[in-house]
Amino acid sequence: MFDFRDLDRPIIGAPMAGGPSTPELAAAVTNAGGLGFLAAGYRTPEDLEAQLAAVGALTGGPVGVNLFVPDAFQPEPSLLDAYVASLRPEAEALGVEVGQPRYDDDGWDAKLSLVLDARPAAVSFTFGCPDSSILKRMADAGILPIVTVTTAAEAGFAVAAGALALAVQGPGAGGHRGTLDQRSVPTDDRLEDTLAAVRSVTAVPLAAGGGVSGPGDVVRLRGTGADAVQVGTALLLADEAGTNPLHRSALAGGQLSGTTLTRAYTGRYARGLTNRFILEHSDAPAGYPHLHHATAPLRKAAVAQGNADVAHLWAGTGFASARPGPAARIVGALA
Repeated sequence: MFDFRDLDRPIIGAPMAGGPSTPELAAAVTNAGGLGFLAAGYRTPEDLEAQLAAVGALTGGPVGVNLFVPDAFQPEPSLLDAYVASLRPEAEALGVEVGQPRYDDDGWDAKLSLVLDARPAAVSFTFGCPDSSILKRMADAGILPIVTVTTAAEAGFAVAAGALALAVQGPGAGGHRGTLDQRSVPTDDRLEDTLAAVRSVTAVPLAAGGGVSGPGDVVRLRGTGADAVQVGTALLLADEAGTNPLHRSALAGGQLSGTTLTRAYTGRYARGLTNRFILEHSDAPAGYPHLHHATAPLRKAAVAQGNADVAHLWAGTGFASARPGPAARIVGALA
């Protein structure tokens, strides 16, 4: 079974759903000696199948796939209704309607079947810990099952369920926090402290990520117990990334200052470049994927119209260090 402690370079390309992760980016990270990832979140099973075929044609090295774990949580109806109503002026200004908030499982069963057939080197799970039977099926198929965690308690739970490796995520990470319970406010403990606490309760391989912006961060985290370091924001400007032009411009142009942790876009806490939408919708309730579907038309329209005041622009705290160029050069500089 694959073990990321055997990588030539201890760098894992974080899966970034919604566009940035591409077969080209995953293959480039892998071909540079790290571990590239495909992001299955929000994609149809057919899209994922095509991406698996594409990445297989670009690299013969190990590649991972990330899956969103379904969450049966139902938001408080009155809070959800009030939040949807607050979005209507934003939608009207963009010339769209608010989306219909609803639950879905992101094609969970179909994607599990695809992954078991394709047998990538690793599968990571975010937004929850799958049932132990699923983790065992992955391991029995020779696929390394990784669970994303943010605390030592979550780590213990995941390992007890059958996780054979962990992605330990700190508060500086861009995009969604991987807390197992979406109702919980994510910890703001330093990544190094969380990593040390997790290492004290398990010996499984650990990948640490969140706010990594340079080789010094890689050295520091490996010295704190990480076997590999996971980077996402550092790859958003890579030539092979599918990051949209508005997002690239906002990251590189400096028009927006700083990042904020918010539920405003999806109902799950996520870190993005601070903009007007985040500041004015700080009252967003927990409710993933309901809020994700409600805001989807607004986000799509904002990107199309070049409206950085409304668009979601995920970024970690180290975003100012992100540089354009080939992914291989970015991985090499970090490692």
